[in-house]
Amino acid sequence: MGIILIFFMFGMGAFFLIKYFEFNSSNYRIASGNGFLRTVFDKGNYGEFLIFIKLESLKGHKYIMSNLYIPKADGTTTEVDLLMLSETGIYVFESKNYSGWIFGNERNRYWTQSLPNRQKNRFFNPVWQNKGHISALSNFVRINQEHFYKSYIIFSERCTLKKIKINSPKVKVIKRDSLLKQIKNDIATSPKLLNLQQIDAIYRKLKACSQADDTIKRTHVEQVRIKQNR
Repeated sequence: MGIILIFFMFGMGAFFLIKYFEFNSSNYRIASGNGFLRTVFDKGNYGEFLIFIKLESLKGHKYIMSNLYIPKADGTTTEVDLLMLSETGIYVFESKNYSGWIFGNERNRYWTQSLPNRQKNRFFNPVWQNKGHISALSNFVRINQEHFYKSYIIFSERCTLKKIKINSPKVKVIKRDSLLKQIKNDIATSPKLLNLQQIDAIYRKLKACSQADDTIKRTHVEQVRIKQNR
């Protein structure tokens, strides 16, 4: 038993050491404002971090931004998990670090997570969720042409996308381990829409929406709760 415990502790130590080096080699801390412990011990933050470091490996002029609180016309905010600005457009990512079987249709308000213990959980359609993010973004940065935006719904490798139906060509619902292949193909087959100066200008405008303080975050959570309970 003692030997097993030693191997377990050694394995955990090695895991955290590797993740620590990955974290320090990444710009995620700067983009998100999250420290190492707040990243690895929070399921949502960790999922976003894993997507972030994959996007960092892409070539070309780009900005990757995290946890943006975009103001909406009604005075509320919408939270964008991750966003990448590049010459081929604005890539908007919704991270779902879920396990189990995932069932969903783009046209349905709710999707379903089915766990091995037969427990089923409903969650709001992430395609609709990201569509709301893109709508707020387009108004905020004043780029209203739909073809500038690409919606990526990223699920954990721990889940199985059992039955997913998507009709919109600009929407991708994939697992995290498929992200690089999919987005490289997307970039390679897409025309250039933004020049370097435009990318820099959009980044500067969105920078004001990053690293929100606790008051903004609490207000946003309360706004979401009220909306869901209507």
